[in-house]
Amino acid sequence: MSTSVAAALKQSMTQRRAAVKAAKPFSHFLTDTYNRTHNYLRISLTERCNLRCVYCMPADGVELSPAKHLLTTPEILRLAGLFVNEGVTKIRLTGGEPTLRRDLIDLMAGLHALPGLQEICITSNGLALHRKLPLMAQHGLTSLNLSLDTLVPAKFALLTRRPEQGLSAVLRALETAKGLGIPRIKLNVVVMRGVNDDEVVDFVHLARDHAIQVRFIEYMPFGGNRWQEKKMVTYAELRDTIEQSVGAPLELIPAQPGDTAKNYRLPGDTGGGSVGFITSMTDHFCGTCTRLRLTADGNIKVCLFDNAEVSLRDQLRAGATDPQLLTAIGAAVHGKREKHAGLGDLEKMENRPMVLIGG
Repeated sequence: MSTSVAAALKQSMTQRRAAVKAAKPFSHFLTDTYNRTHNYLRISLTERCNLRCVYCMPADGVELSPAKHLLTTPEILRLAGLFVNEGVTKIRLTGGEPTLRRDLIDLMAGLHALPGLQEICITSNGLALHRKLPLMAQHGLTSLNLSLDTLVPAKFALLTRRPEQGLSAVLRALETAKGLGIPRIKLNVVVMRGVNDDEVVDFVHLARDHAIQVRFIEYMPFGGNRWQEKKMVTYAELRDTIEQSVGAPLELIPAQPGDTAKNYRLPGDTGGGSVGFITSMTDHFCGTCTRLRLTADGNIKVCLFDNAEVSLRDQLRAGATDPQLLTAIGAAVHGKREKHAGLGDLEKMENRPMVLIGG
């Protein structure tokens, strides 16, 4: 058999296997009772953070889980492998601050080796990021979300309860990511009335100047963040502010499956800058939710706003087999509600601080 014929046969077999896989029904374990399929897993790598953001944790911090209660890297990779084998194609690493995990690069290398995983993303505050980015890019990083709520040094100190010099470190991480050519870079901005709502237009200029997407997030209630409805700036207000500033309507970008943000092009922009709005409070996207969360201490959380959790760590350490773990995962997914509670109920509901859930 000639080399060319053998190569053609190999390509044909590969294509057939891909077609068979695509034709298979999506995993029963990752499909809930409302027929939502979950192909996106967010993994919190640590509860520790080097900032103390006002909307994320109480002023006096949080009680951290003992180290022995947190998932080890082999445990994370085993669970990630199970999820990917069942159809998860995108994993986002969160925290706390994920760059504080010492073996982050080794963990990313392990994820990068999982057949079927298409995207490895990370959400970071950017403080300790820029030196790690080159190695992260080498080990499969496909997307970076930077959390930054102000461009004013004094406000940075107010919001993060840390020195204002941290702002320059975040902006340096942004420049490093762009220089490395990381495909998708987004900036997440939690908007609070009377705090940083006067900077919305400045962030729009940043999106234009750096050809990135800036996503404005409605302020949400979590344990210890003293949420008040009057501090929440709604999607409608934000969009109106931006449209008045640019002097034209924003151009809606057609939604992709699983999108959590309403995405818009900036009128007249040809460089790739855009804005998005995460509208969890005023216009939820529960009906198209495709995401699951794994907390640093090993619990599967099927909804950000639901305090029901199932420990996979305990079952792992009790010697559970893969089928037993999948059964536990399936039970959690099948218990996912049609939608999260309304605004009034969310305010009263007991839930972990955001830092302990995984941002």
